[in-house]
Amino acid sequence: MNYDSKISVADGESDTAYNPLTDNEEEDRRSRRRIWIIAAVVTALLVGVWFMMHKGNKADDLATTNQAPVVTVITPGRINITGKISATGALAARREMPIGSVGEGGQVLSVLVEPGQWVRAGQVLAVVDSSVQSQQAAGLDAQIRVSEADARLAQSNLDRALKLVERGFISKADIDRLTATRDAAVARVSVSRASAAESRARNRRLNIVAPADGLLLSRSVEPGQVVGAGSGVLFRIAKDGQIEMLAKLSEDDLAKIAVGVPVAVTPVGTSRAFDGQVWQISPVVDPQTRLGQARIALTYSPELRPGGFATADITAGSMVAPRLPESAVLSDNRGSYVFIVGAGDKVSRRDIKTGALTSDGIAVLSGLSGTEKVVLRAGAFLADGETVKPRSVAR
Repeated sequence: MNYDSKISVADGESDTAYNPLTDNEEEDRRSRRRIWIIAAVVTALLVGVWFMMHKGNKADDLATTNQAPVVTVITPGRINITGKISATGALAARREMPIGSVGEGGQVLSVLVEPGQWVRAGQVLAVVDSSVQSQQAAGLDAQIRVSEADARLAQSNLDRALKLVERGFISKADIDRLTATRDAAVARVSVSRASAAESRARNRRLNIVAPADGLLLSRSVEPGQVVGAGSGVLFRIAKDGQIEMLAKLSEDDLAKIAVGVPVAVTPVGTSRAFDGQVWQISPVVDPQTRLGQARIALTYSPELRPGGFATADITAGSMVAPRLPESAVLSDNRGSYVFIVGAGDKVSRRDIKTGALTSDGIAVLSGLSGTEKVVLRAGAFLADGETVKPRSVAR
């Protein structure tokens, strides 16, 4: 059943009827508001995500930078490098003179010198008993006087005969006989004198004397010892005190040196270096060790003891090239190399060819111009292309 409804409005009130269009518009406004809110939220989320990503990238970059290893680098430049060859060897007398008994020998009465003393040419080193030889020499001196007396008598007989021959008391044949007698007597005088001189010379050879000036290195004789031609070496002398070092060198090093080049020799047991020079280079090489010998002349000093051991630094020319400390040079099956710090602080391998090794470092013959930043140490722990933090140091 349908009823008509009527609402009465009094005192200025009017009738209000239901309008469905008005409700739809309100719903549209709410929908649009929700869309704007959702869009704002999405935009805010996107902005936040972008900010967090950007911040994370910066943190990653910063972390990467902070994790880069710090390496010490050096710029070698180019300098004049004096090449040096290191060698070892023994010290010895440059001219060692062995001295023995050159006479008939006998019992040693006294030894007048000790090792380490300087001796002069002709100085008596040891006195040998010559009592028997002295008596023999005295007998020969007496024989000289007998011969001289015979010669004088023969001359007097000849002189008297010459005066009588003019008177005809003596024949010419007698004169010839007396002349021959006189000549024989004179000859016997010469023989006696020669025999006596020979005896004196033999007696002088009994004592052991120095053949030249020098430094006495050793003695192997004592008083009471009987010596002779088979006694061997009794003393050793370094002629003029000259010392040398016998340096052992490889074939390559022998080819790099020449006679006259300076050498610094340091004996074992001392830090003092002695100046010398190469005076002879061996013309042969030992086929077993493949080593040759360089003889280095030295001036006498008490620290230079023959038989001792020493090291030598031999000058072997000069060159202008970069020089690196040993810690900067690496090697593998491809050869020697270094690490260079280039653009972007990244390291890269650089193959080089090394030259002479000196106390100050290694000469670089090729591979470097001298202006590069070379990693000084710890290069073995770096990888090609790795980023580093270089820290330069002065040479």
